[in-house]
Amino acid sequence: MNFEEKLNKGFELLREKEIDYALDVARELQEEQPDSHEAFYLEALVMQQLNQWDISMKAIEKALELSDDNAPYYNLRGNVRMQLEKLKEAEEDFDKAIELNDTSAAHRNKVMLMLMTDRGQEAIPYLIDRIKKDPTDAENWILMGDMINKGGQPDKARTYYEQALKIDPDNEYARRQLEEEQ
Repeated sequence: MNFEEKLNKGFELLREKEIDYALDVARELQEEQPDSHEAFYLEALVMQQLNQWDISMKAIEKALELSDDNAPYYNLRGNVRMQLEKLKEAEEDFDKAIELNDTSAAHRNKVMLMLMTDRGQEAIPYLIDRIKKDPTDAENWILMGDMINKGGQPDKARTYYEQALKIDPDNEYARRQLEEEQ
């Protein structure tokens, strides 16, 4: 199996929640090719799944050292920093990820960060703008539904969850939110 095949196998193992095996693959790949940023990214993702934030941070830092123009890496480091309550640095990472590749995941994380830092009044128009720019992103509709639901407007939130299900009929979270409202 070549490097690329092993790497894909590592990501597949991670998706299947075979965490220990995915970590073995990441470490094996790091030994084979110490300059492979992808192998360190895989380790960072594995450690994130294990809530091993400090180890995840070391791995994603190494990945960024090897490839500093990679939006998913900044987005992951922002997530880790949020967990470590380094919120200013997390927002800088999300902004960098957005700058490099206007990714929806980084935008959603930025909204979550706004909510965590009591900037809900800033988060709502930001998220509305995201929905206007990408109306087919079900996760934005769900996030807006969650915000509105927490704001005490379950009927209005329902319309957002329903829209998310129109976009992504298999979305279990949106379906559960609608079922809980009944």
